Amino acid sequence: MSEWTRKVHYYETDQMGITHHSNYVRWMEEARLFYLDEMGYGLKRLEAEGITSPVVDLHCRYLRTTTFDDVIRIAVRVEAYTGVRLTFSYVMTDAATGKTVMTASSSHCFLSARGKPVALRRQAPALDALLCRAILP
Repeated sequence: MSEWTRKVHYYETDQMGITHHSNYVRWMEEARLFYLDEMGYGLKRLEAEGITSPVVDLHCRYLRTTTFDDVIRIAVRVEAYTGVRLTFSYVMTDAATGKTVMTASSSHCFLSARGKPVALRRQAPALDALLCRAILP
């Protein structure tokens, strides 16, 4: 598990004064990329090896609103990994109150530069080993 902390920026809010829903998905990506970097196998490295990791599925449950200047903690974990598909889970909490503001998951596949599916155990065995160890019990 990894935890990413960020402050809500003013431009991320809408006319109602709350964070626009699309920003939570961006925060998920920030947290996911931070997690991969912490593992020692960041997305930049993966892409340098000719592998991309697009989103294939996304589920979000918005529980509370956030506003400008709130500090949000995003806990991210590997929920499932098959060698071809990777699913992360996210829990976002308000740092001041400890209340959960969102739960979510995102699934990703792995593709070659030509857009063909990639099995990490063959193409990136070091990342495959890291992800296998990171799966939630």
